[in-house]
Amino acid sequence: MKFIFHKDAENELNEAIEYYNRCEKNLGFNFAEEVYTTIKRIIAFPEAFAKLSKNTRRCLTNKFPFGVIYQIKSDYIYIIAVSHLHKKPYYWQKRDKN
Repeated sequence: MKFIFHKDAENELNEAIEYYNRCEKNLGFNFAEEVYTTIKRIIAFPEAFAKLSKNTRRCLTNKFPFGVIYQIKSDYIYIIAVSHLHKKPYYWQKRDKN
C-alpha cells in the first residue's frame, strides 16, 4: 500500500526536520526516519491505531512527541498531519475533507 501526504502535512514534516537539524546535527534525519518508521507501521496495521473521528486515526511516533494523523483510503494511506502533540488539538480537522 502506498501513502500520500496532504500538502500541509508534508510542510509540517519538513519544518520539523529543519527545526531538529538546527537543534542538533543529524537529529532532523533521525526524526524523519522515525516518522517513516511510523508510516510503515500504519501501512502494516492501518486499523490498529487510535480513532480520532469516523475516518481519521493517529499513530504516535516512538522517540519524538509527534503523531501521524491519517485516513485509510481504498488503495492508499492519506497522511493529514504530522502533528506535534503539544499543538492545539484537532487543528488539522479542516484537512479532513479530502
